Amino acid sequence: MSESQGSDSTQRMPVLEKAGESTLGQSASAAAYEPLHAVDDEDGGQGRFWSTRRIPAGILAVLILVVAGAFLYDVAAVRAHRPAMHWRRSLARQLAERPLDDTWVLVGAGVAAALGLWLIVLAVTPGLRDVLPMRRTHTDVRAGLHRGAAAMALRDRAMEVAGVQSVRVRMGRMKADVRAVSHFRELDDVRADLDATLADGIRGLGLARQPALSVHVRRPGRKG
Repeated sequence: MSESQGSDSTQRMPVLEKAGESTLGQSASAAAYEPLHAVDDEDGGQGRFWSTRRIPAGILAVLILVVAGAFLYDVAAVRAHRPAMHWRRSLARQLAERPLDDTWVLVGAGVAAALGLWLIVLAVTPGLRDVLPMRRTHTDVRAGLHRGAAAMALRDRAMEVAGVQSVRVRMGRMKADVRAVSHFRELDDVRADLDATLADGIRGLGLARQPALSVHVRRPGRKG
């Protein structure tokens, strides 16, 4: 077991060397970092972007239009002294004869309750989870950054670090998870450079709320 010394901005975690790593020709190193704040600790008062919910709203509107249109046509037909449609007479008879504990009544009530709950969730949640709010520099302008674009920007910054062979970045709303493969240099040195470079890269994204940074560095495995 070996323990690397921490820098001024990070604290090193113990690195465990498992048995068999010398045979496989690879090692692993991981550390979790707290976000480095460049401006202040406030999020600039920026909340998440709200989705317009066009698809759920369109589906609900079509369903209401079809049902209301069918009932309106049948009521107009009855007012014109024509017999009610068979489906409405059958529905009225079923609702009058079936008890409340009937299976189909319970299933229908459950579906209606689930649909109502789904609509409530859509109404009170913002959506657009892939868009990260950016810090507002003008009062009348709001900007957002797609998580995929943010991950690509951090990946490009990580590839500039000496010793990094490949990088995979997973950008979340609260944390940026970076997994790098280093083919030379000490893993602790590469990890320290990645920490500084990516922290600066996160500040450069201009996000309203800077995510935490988690960096994992390992050696490439032998082919074959």
